[in-house]
Amino acid sequence: MPTLIVEMSAPTVPAKKFLQPIDRLALIIMVVLSLLIGIVLLTGDTTRPRVRNFSWQDKYVSAEDTAFILTFSRPMNHASVKANLKIMPVLPEGEVSPSDVPPIEGKISWAGRKMAYTLLSPIPYGNDYQVQLQGAKEKIPGVEEEGTIMEPFQATFHSRDRAFAYIGVEGEEQGRLILYNLTQQQKTLLTPADLVVLDFQPYPGSDRILFSANDRQNQAKGLLTAQLYTVTTGLSFPSPDQGSPAQQTPGKLDLVLDSENYQNLQFDLSRDGQIIVVQRVNRDDPADFGLWMIPADGEPQPLENQPGGEFLIAPDSASLAVAQGQGVAILPLNADAEPLDFLPKFGQVLSFASDGAAATMVKFNTDYTRSLFLVNNQGTEQELLRTTGSIINCEFAPNEETLYCLLTQLIQGEEYREEPFIAAVNLDAEPDSEESPIQPLVVLPEQRDIQLSLSPDGLALLFDQVATRPASAIDSLRNDEGQAIATGRLWLLPLDESITSEAPVQLQPEPLLPGFLPHWLP
Repeated sequence: MPTLIVEMSAPTVPAKKFLQPIDRLALIIMVVLSLLIGIVLLTGDTTRPRVRNFSWQDKYVSAEDTAFILTFSRPMNHASVKANLKIMPVLPEGEVSPSDVPPIEGKISWAGRKMAYTLLSPIPYGNDYQVQLQGAKEKIPGVEEEGTIMEPFQATFHSRDRAFAYIGVEGEEQGRLILYNLTQQQKTLLTPADLVVLDFQPYPGSDRILFSANDRQNQAKGLLTAQLYTVTTGLSFPSPDQGSPAQQTPGKLDLVLDSENYQNLQFDLSRDGQIIVVQRVNRDDPADFGLWMIPADGEPQPLENQPGGEFLIAPDSASLAVAQGQGVAILPLNADAEPLDFLPKFGQVLSFASDGAAATMVKFNTDYTRSLFLVNNQGTEQELLRTTGSIINCEFAPNEETLYCLLTQLIQGEEYREEPFIAAVNLDAEPDSEESPIQPLVVLPEQRDIQLSLSPDGLALLFDQVATRPASAIDSLRNDEGQAIATGRLWLLPLDESITSEAPVQLQPEPLLPGFLPHWLP
């Protein structure tokens, strides 16, 4: 029987399309990107370099802020950046200062794409500033040709307001702490009427002031019940390092140290604002007399190894200079540490340089004269002047090349008279030079009770003049000698760069406000 063979054909399957729509899209994208990469490789990157970050953008800088940083998106030609960088004050109308106003000078250093601009002198207070950079070019490694010109850059920053505090003398202001914003022409009473302010020191942020004050009734009775307080100023300056502080209303008081068991005398605030040192005496035991330390977040504690005397906290905020018998001791702010140094030649320390590398000290000579010395941390002692009068105060200029001193000269006559004057002392003068390094600036009326304060930018001096009378039971304002302060006047003395030149300079102080004991805010 024949075999029946049946051939069965497989079902026809339609051919799968080679490319789906998503595949075609991916292929198109790859081709386009390949073309773009090829164009970039052939023609180079045409995007321009730019400034990515400016560390002082819209910040308020102080004399403590000495440098800003510009961060670029690419390596830059250093010479072209230096030639095209401009830092200029902005006029009140919003226009950049004219070309005859000198720019803010500084020196430039580099670390990769970061450029640091270090100021040669503190930024003048009370101004807005504009930073401009255009025309600078990038640096192409291994290629001598000039790179792409950067995108034009422009930014602004501000310096702190020119402001100071003082004690009022008239009407409702008498004995009260007052803030005067010279930039804004605004006056603010900070303390209540029932307190008489005796002394004060501003905190480094200018947002608070530390002060000692007595109850007005106790002050009139001569009772020593002064307490330490802090008060807010209402000033808020966003700094480059710390950002924007919390805004506070002016006049908010906080008690720091009471006077229940101890009388509070002299005090000092460390430069970083973290430590207060107070001279105290036990009310029940006058032999219990010495220095106390108050940490920012701690309780008052006695410094057992540091007996009382005139003292000043050093700029490092970790040590202080204390007058001890026949000399000045440099002691640590640590009760368990040993003394750091002892200078037997000197009887008083007046001031420290901002970096702590030098100090001004007074030597009381055996011939009844006084000598002003500059003493550095290397042990070098330089006598700057010798006088038959008094050396009341000296402050270092920010550049530490000049001292501004309040001195007196003895007036010959039947009565003992001292005539005070403000002088500039040139610290760069040659020790053996025939020319005197002392240049008198202003001669003042015959009174010793004068307070001097140098602005943080070194451009102006504040000083006061007070009139006194014998104290009565109703007087609340008194000086250190117990005389009643009848009235007082603040004066502003603008300083000029030529004061240390050979030609004599006659500066004219400007009268400001009724008051006394002025202090510039940092």
